[in-house]
Amino acid sequence: MDVTLHLAQDPEADALLGRSPLAALVGMLLDQQIPMEWAFKGPATIAQRLGTDDLDAHEIAAHDPEAFAALLSQKPAVHRYPGSMAKRIQQLCQYLVEHYDGDAEAVWKDAPTGKELLKRLAELPGFGKQKAQIFLALLGKQLGVQPTGWREAAGSYGEPKSFRSVADITGPESLAKVRAHKQEMKAAAKAAKATGK
Repeated sequence: MDVTLHLAQDPEADALLGRSPLAALVGMLLDQQIPMEWAFKGPATIAQRLGTDDLDAHEIAAHDPEAFAALLSQKPAVHRYPGSMAKRIQQLCQYLVEHYDGDAEAVWKDAPTGKELLKRLAELPGFGKQKAQIFLALLGKQLGVQPTGWREAAGSYGEPKSFRSVADITGPESLAKVRAHKQEMKAAAKAAKATGK
């Protein structure tokens, strides 16, 4: 895996996401309740604070939980909720060590179908169905991981040029389109809630 991603909108952080399957998974895990760029810059920040140029599932899984939470809490914090996200990242890494010998890419490398890949992603700690579908779409659209039926398994996120998620971000212009889509969805949900009262 060595592609150029533009999710963090930061060349160094994006380079790590493009070459490190674990960094991409951790970025996706962090992508909630904070801006996308902040989430996807997180893996590079964690690697830098660990004094390394990549993330290692074995190392993170075995890290002292309090020390790892402190590492994520340093200013600027990696996430709005650094303590709970530190725990989630460690759970993800422990799962990868237990089920995939710490190799994040093994989650998708030999997946025969999109359906099987979606199942594997949804089994990861911190990945619900929606997050799994978005990551599956990212794998298919930008990382060349395209098992049979991947678009269908990714749902609406797999549609070409849909601009619904990080899977469609290839630069500032597409980032703006994805942001606009998310704002439309929030406005629609708010309107639906208001009329339902």
